[in-house]
Amino acid sequence: MAQGSAGGSGGGARSADGRAAEQRREQLLRAALDVIVTRGYADTRIADVAEHAGTSPALVIYYFKTRDQLLTEALRYSEDRWYETGTQRLEAIETAAGRLTELIAMTCLPDTDPGTTAGKPTEWLLWLDLWALSPRNPGVSAVRRKFDERWRQTIETTVLTGQEAGEFSATVDASAFAVTLSAMLDGLAVQIALEDPDVPPARAYDLAMRYASGQLGFTWQQ
Repeated sequence: MAQGSAGGSGGGARSADGRAAEQRREQLLRAALDVIVTRGYADTRIADVAEHAGTSPALVIYYFKTRDQLLTEALRYSEDRWYETGTQRLEAIETAAGRLTELIAMTCLPDTDPGTTAGKPTEWLLWLDLWALSPRNPGVSAVRRKFDERWRQTIETTVLTGQEAGEFSATVDASAFAVTLSAMLDGLAVQIALEDPDVPPARAYDLAMRYASGQLGFTWQQ
């Protein structure tokens, strides 16, 4: 019995160590995201992340091995958090039209973006770096492709659900619509991130909603 208790205690200690390691890893990822948003991906160094996290560069390297691994993991972590938060919000909306409207709002309106910094949508600031680096960085390119596929699939699934429920026009090709809308939102997001005075968030949202409701044939309450 004593041996069993010791074994149980050892297992509990290992579990606690694992949770502590995961918490430290997330702390470093959040620190990396803060630094990327402030300095940009290309100018973010392991030393910068370590300083922001209040730890040593050696510990950052212990968890992530290389600078590129740290930064790509940080981007993936940010995107996963965005989707997790967004999914929870979408699940609370009963209609497909409502969910699509929320998806567009999350993209265009900073106040509804699951992650914001100083009133700016952090997700799009990170994506600017992601797009710029993808052509020359295979690791970043792979992350970008996975994100795009998931984003288009989310839109397509929402449209198909709306068509099955009779909310959206059945003649629309859901896959083609998803590609077009996602490309449109990406383009508008660039203008929002760059704070183009001709394309403020409210106008971007209005343009995207006019397109979506017009194509899918549902009434949008402005």
